[in-house]
Amino acid sequence: MEVTTFLVLAIFVLCLHFITKTIKLRRHQSLNLPGGSLGWPIVGETFEFLRAMVDCNVVRFIKERMDKYDSRVFKTSLLGDPMVVFCGPSGNKFLFSNENKNVQVGWPTTVKKLLRSSLVNKVGDEAKITRRLLVSFLNPEALRKYLPKMDTIAQHHIDTHWQGKKEVVVHSTVKLYTFHLACCLFLSIEESIQLSNISSNFGKFLKGIIAFPINLPGTRFHAAMKAASVIQDEIKMIIKKRKVDLEERRVSPTQDLLSYLLATPDTNGRFLTEMEIIDNILLLLFAGHDTSRSVLSSIMKYLADLPQVYEQVLKEQLEISQGKEAGELLQWEDIQRMKYSWNVASEVMRLSPPVTGTYREAIKDFTYADYNIPKGWKLHWSTASSHMDPTLFPNPETFDASRFEGAGPTPFSYVPFGGGPRMCIGQEFARLEILVFMHNVVKRFKWDLVNLGEKFKYDPMLEPAKGLPIRLQPHHF
Repeated sequence: MEVTTFLVLAIFVLCLHFITKTIKLRRHQSLNLPGGSLGWPIVGETFEFLRAMVDCNVVRFIKERMDKYDSRVFKTSLLGDPMVVFCGPSGNKFLFSNENKNVQVGWPTTVKKLLRSSLVNKVGDEAKITRRLLVSFLNPEALRKYLPKMDTIAQHHIDTHWQGKKEVVVHSTVKLYTFHLACCLFLSIEESIQLSNISSNFGKFLKGIIAFPINLPGTRFHAAMKAASVIQDEIKMIIKKRKVDLEERRVSPTQDLLSYLLATPDTNGRFLTEMEIIDNILLLLFAGHDTSRSVLSSIMKYLADLPQVYEQVLKEQLEISQGKEAGELLQWEDIQRMKYSWNVASEVMRLSPPVTGTYREAIKDFTYADYNIPKGWKLHWSTASSHMDPTLFPNPETFDASRFEGAGPTPFSYVPFGGGPRMCIGQEFARLEILVFMHNVVKRFKWDLVNLGEKFKYDPMLEPAKGLPIRLQPHHF
């Protein structure tokens, strides 16, 4: 009986949502909206978009509509919301530079409910203040002191999960490294059972981030909400103990992100609430390990496919390691010497970005490219509209790390970390995480793919369809 009542209520809510959207759309019929299709009632073009993600063909989804309607902007409907997709460097620049003027962050309902009071859902001055607080822990100057610890974790990971193995499934194995690293730097968690418990729930949490916001048993969003609750409770228990440790001075206020947030007020002198701390740590655990896991999986594939690129990366990393004493850990100066390796990682992120783009919302009616953009509509920018544009990146399908030498790409054309006031706050953390792993893995192994030409898909992060198993060939220098 309860299930039946719940289903009836859910159907009623969906119908009400549809009626509300229909009334709003009719009000906008007289406007000069961008060209495009809103697709089917309620679902819009969501299924076509999700199919493109699974087929790793988001570029085609975007390009077809740019060619058919307008290369600058087009309309669609995704996840129950009418949406305008801004294209190319001009579209990216407009969205990135108009925060709190014409647009503000506008994530789908699932993100709002799963990440609650975290930075991704804050707007205006509140967002600026929270961002400033988090960036003060994640900026290069602050992170450099954690670099030796990151190197130690990477070495231990490879000793434990790679050394002595003939084959390794990259995507699942690299997650052990990225998640351990994020948990260590943000929460000082290193105990394997606790890591495993949080990690298993994180997989369910992630799958519901971009989904239909239907909180019914059996749906991805329902599973994600339950998983988020378990993780939040785990962090809450850690906070309770940490507060005591800080009061009794058993830990340092700069030990990790949690201690830092508990001990440091924002620029207005206000301390984050417990819920805000939990939500922001949940956000950074998600962003700090899964995007890097995606990028590292792609890097491993490209280095297997492109032996000449692998050899140049190996040469650079050996020059760094050969200048160090036995057992000496990586230092900040070593990271600055990894220029070619970072160019390779950057080219991988151009060709295979870990996410397809993010979302904004129009906070007032405005005009763009001679079209009317109504208040309340969702706005989307996509890496697909610029990363593969031959006018911006000649021979865009070809791997060429030299694109990032000198001045690099045209401004707002290369956007794996977004841009403007909403640029990914974990960009520097991700750079260190990626380069430390590259340093340790290439100087110990060469590898080849078990499944040649293995496909990748977005779910919602880019991931290899079969996990990317590889055969390891240890070096004997």
